[in-house]
Amino acid sequence: MTASLSRGDRWTFLTNHARVLLHIARDPEVRLRDVAASIGITERATQAIVADLEAAGYLSRTRVGRRNRYTVDPTVSLRHPSEADHPVGDLLDTFLHREAPPASTTSRAAAPGEEDREASGA
Repeated sequence: MTASLSRGDRWTFLTNHARVLLHIARDPEVRLRDVAASIGITERATQAIVADLEAAGYLSRTRVGRRNRYTVDPTVSLRHPSEADHPVGDLLDTFLHREAPPASTTSRAAAPGEEDREASGA
């Protein structure tokens, strides 16, 4: 294997900062230990990323008993100058919307002819 192939296998489109923010947006009461394990980084690295995101205004932290609850501000602009005209909420919507099931989906499919009975009120 050449050096370029092995190097090419390691990069990804999203940074760990984006991954941490997505995890927190999905579950505002998530434990950083669980975020770290899911992403594959250390808990200390996750804590540093959360501190960065908090300092930049992307999220805030509230203590609730022994746990933290995070609030993401989707209106804060992305950091890179070429993306600064987009709020971070656009990124979150792209990934979180894709994961959410459509609101009109039911837990089971209707049997043949059942749709007609439901529509007529029978």
